[in-house]
Amino acid sequence: MEIGVLGLQGAVSEHERLLTACGATTRRVTTANDFEGLDGIVIPGGESTAIRKLLVRENMLVPLRELIAKGLPTFGTCAGMVLLAQPESLAGIHADVARNGFGRQRDSFETDLTVPGWNTPFPGVFIRVPYLKSVSGPTETLITLSDGRIVAAREKNVLTTAFHPELTGDTRFHQYFLDEFVRTPVKQTH
Repeated sequence: MEIGVLGLQGAVSEHERLLTACGATTRRVTTANDFEGLDGIVIPGGESTAIRKLLVRENMLVPLRELIAKGLPTFGTCAGMVLLAQPESLAGIHADVARNGFGRQRDSFETDLTVPGWNTPFPGVFIRVPYLKSVSGPTETLITLSDGRIVAAREKNVLTTAFHPELTGDTRFHQYFLDEFVRTPVKQTH
């Protein structure tokens, strides 16, 4: 199974390392031609405005949005969550996103996250991250903080996290993506 990691900006090598640890082959995606033959794609954390501008400049935004709409398994973290929630960007989930929702760099923090069905908490790394104010339609909330902010969600073929699982060394979210989205793809309903 070959998983692309959008390589325009952000935490690219960290995602590649964890995907490889889960047994996947990775491909760094920097042109529209790199989408060919992928079994899934990761859109990493970074700066969402910069990533969107690079996607437009490289003529990758529309092809990627179309692949996601056709069912390409997609995992977006931090900036990836923002792009997937924006209708004008990748439109992968039905949600209202708050960019930099937890404040500036100095407001970064780590906390244990309770994930339904997992025996032990997941170490959440929050660095200038967004959150989802609300979800609608087929989008399902996976993790909500005690203050009501949604920090992980899924919709059909798309998984998003506000936090950075790639910075933890804990492979469980990447394994979850591979097991639940890539190996067992969700059937699209139109």
